[in-house]
Amino acid sequence: MAVILIVEDEAFLRMIAERMIQDWGHQTLSAGDVDEALSLLRCPQHIGALFTDIRLKAATLGGFELAHEAIKLRPNLRVLYTTGNSVTDKMKALFVEGAHFLPKPYVEQQLQDSMEGLLAA
Repeated sequence: MAVILIVEDEAFLRMIAERMIQDWGHQTLSAGDVDEALSLLRCPQHIGALFTDIRLKAATLGGFELAHEAIKLRPNLRVLYTTGNSVTDKMKALFVEGAHFLPKPYVEQQLQDSMEGLLAA
């Protein structure tokens, strides 16, 4: 099973995502902002995937910035973006290569399918 880093600035949504992912047998790490996530990514612990909200309160496109920095630190990291806002073609151009996207609101099965697809890629 994988270690998934969840980055979500809304604590309740982060907690729900953590519980769902843990229920499938994965380990989770969580962060509420870019700086906290980067601190975790700089640690030696293996992390298989990053599940990040695109819009983080402190940085409107913080999830994009985070993913690009994360890939510099861990080139094989898989990335799954999420947001409740519409995603334009301009925004899609900011995705790291090979990233997946899951729109909010999502149900557990959608997250599970997205995560399994991401980890299998």
